[in-house]
Amino acid sequence: MNYVGPNSKALQKRALEVAPLGVNSNFRFWGEEATLYMDKAKGAYLWDVDGRKYIDYRLAFGPIILGHSYDAVDARVIEEIQRGTLAAMTYELEVALMEKIVAMCPAVEMARLACSGTEATMHAIRVARAYTGRDLLLKFEGNYHGFHDHLLWSTYAPTGAYGSRRSPISVAGSSGIPKTMGDKIITLPFNDFEGFERVMKSYGEQIAAVITEPCQGNCGALDPLPGFLETVRRLTSEYGSVFILDEVKTGFRFANGGAQEYYNIRPDLATYAKAMGNGYPVAAFGGKKEIMSIIGHGVAQGGTYTNNKPGVAAAYATLSILEQEPVIETINRRGTRLMTGLKEIFEDSSIPTVFSGPPTMFSFAIGIEKPTCQREWAESEQEYYLRLMDAATERGVMPDHDAREPWFLCYSHSEADIDETLNVFADVVKEVKR
Repeated sequence: MNYVGPNSKALQKRALEVAPLGVNSNFRFWGEEATLYMDKAKGAYLWDVDGRKYIDYRLAFGPIILGHSYDAVDARVIEEIQRGTLAAMTYELEVALMEKIVAMCPAVEMARLACSGTEATMHAIRVARAYTGRDLLLKFEGNYHGFHDHLLWSTYAPTGAYGSRRSPISVAGSSGIPKTMGDKIITLPFNDFEGFERVMKSYGEQIAAVITEPCQGNCGALDPLPGFLETVRRLTSEYGSVFILDEVKTGFRFANGGAQEYYNIRPDLATYAKAMGNGYPVAAFGGKKEIMSIIGHGVAQGGTYTNNKPGVAAAYATLSILEQEPVIETINRRGTRLMTGLKEIFEDSSIPTVFSGPPTMFSFAIGIEKPTCQREWAESEQEYYLRLMDAATERGVMPDHDAREPWFLCYSHSEADIDETLNVFADVVKEVKR
C-alpha cells in the first residue's frame, strides 16, 4: 500500500502502545503499516497525516450525508453548545428533533434518542421483547445490527460455517459472547422466502421480533427481492411479532423518509443513526405509539448522553437541510452517473460486474451474477475488488478497503469529483489484473 506514508506509520506505531491495533474500532484497522491516520476532512474530501488528499466515498461509514464539517450544521452545534452541552433534564430542541423525526419517517409515531446505532437496536429489541412477552429474535445472515451480544450473530463469519440453508447454524461474531445467547436467536439467509415462511410457521408465536436491514448495508448493499420486505411485514403481523427495520444506514439517506419511504414499507419499530447527524454522535429508535408507550412503564431505556447537545443540534440542522434543499435528489443524480460510468468501464474491459443498492449507497460485486444473500455474495472476487480499491486509493479516490462496505455519496460530491473518480477507475481497471 504505497499510499500509507511515514507519518501514518509512525502514528500507528505510537498508537499500538496504548490501544489494541492502534485504533478505537476494529473496522479502522487495515493491517500492520497499512492503516491510514486522518488529519482533517472538509466537504467530500479527506486528508491523511502525510498531507495526501482523497475523494472520500467512505464518509465515516455512512454518516456524512451533507459533507464533512458542513458549515450550517457546525454553526448550529456551536450555537447550542454555547448554551450548555449536557444536562440532567430535557430541553426544547430535543422535542423539536423528535417532532421532525415523526414528521419525516412514515412509520414513526413516537421516538426516543440514543447515542449510536448499536444502542438504538439494543433498545428496540428490549422494547419488542417487553411488548410481546417473548424472547426469540430472528435476523438474517450478513446483516449487521451493532456490537451488542444479542445480534452479533452470523454477520461476518465465513459462510461455510452457516450450515444448510434449510437449517442454518447461528455463528457468534466474536469470542466473549455467551453461548446461551445463541439459544435466543434464529438466523436465515436474506431474501429466503421459503425459509422465512417455514420458520415463522414453526416458531412465529415465540418470536419477539424480526429485525432486518432493508438492504444489506454491510454485505455489498444487496437489494431485497421484490416482495421480501412485504412478506416479513405480513408474517410478523400474522404471528404477533414486532417487525424492526434497521435504518441505521438507510435512514435519511435512501430518501428523506428513509427506506420506509423508498420501499413503501411500514415496520413496527425502526432504528436510526449515521446520516441523521452528519457525523455527530446521535441515534434514535421509534415506531408505533402503542409499542413505544410501554417505555417508562416497567420498561427501562435511557443514557446519560442520549440528549447530548452536539448530537441533537447536528441532527436538527441536518434534517432541516434535508427538508429544505434537494439533497437526496442531488446525490441520486451524481450517484447514478457514477454507477453508470463504472458499469461502462467494467463492461469495456469484459469484467462481469453486478451493482446493488441505490445511488446514495451502492456497491458492486465482481465475477458473479446478481447475489441475493451473503452466501451467494461470498463467491464474488473479493481479493480482486480489494486490489482495485487499493489502486484507486493510491490515486486519491477512497472507497472502503472492505468489499462488504458500500460506496457512500454526499451532497458535497461535485460533478468534477465524479469525473475524477471515473478517470481514476478507467486507469485502475486497465492496470490491475484479475
